Amino acid sequence: MFSIENRTPSLSRQDLVAVLGLLCALLISSLAGFGADCDALRGHTVRLHILANSDAAADQALKLQVRDRILQETAGAFAQPQTRQAALATAQAQLPAIRRAAEQVLAQAGVDQPVQASLERTYFTTRQYGDLLLPAGVYDAVQVTIGEGAGHNWWCVLYPPLCVPAAAAQDAPAFQQLQQLNRQPHFKPKLAVVELVEDLLQRAG
Repeated sequence: MFSIENRTPSLSRQDLVAVLGLLCALLISSLAGFGADCDALRGHTVRLHILANSDAAADQALKLQVRDRILQETAGAFAQPQTRQAALATAQAQLPAIRRAAEQVLAQAGVDQPVQASLERTYFTTRQYGDLLLPAGVYDAVQVTIGEGAGHNWWCVLYPPLCVPAAAAQDAPAFQQLQQLNRQPHFKPKLAVVELVEDLLQRAG
């Protein structure tokens, strides 16, 4: 009696290397495209970064009061869809008003600390805002430093205007880019790789 055996063809070492090489090429190609999308998003986003004087309870509470006043001051400034250059120009123009708003809060609280407000290129780790994740990397940011700026910070996104409820935010190119990025297949694993690469680049720099 003859028996027929079902055997799965085995891959040679060369075939296995070729398959793994193809998978790696596809992965790298996918990550390269994803990285380009992250770069585009970073280039169309302006963030707000507030550094408290220290981690003392009073300084942290003061930071939140400064935050509330700044958001009130800038509520309408970033409401309309803008280009990257227009958003940066708006941020630059708002710096004196942002500094004055913070100084008023400190004066009302009887706190004698300096305040600095500047437009900086600042590195952020991956952060979540509501249901959306923002990739790690270097962003344009309005940085407000209270006193020594040695305490825990607070951040949000000035443009598109996610800091305060604004229907116009959904019309901003950056908001649409962020939504599209978050809808990509395997988004979170890709984002973890991007953060690892960005962190290594930061350490090397």
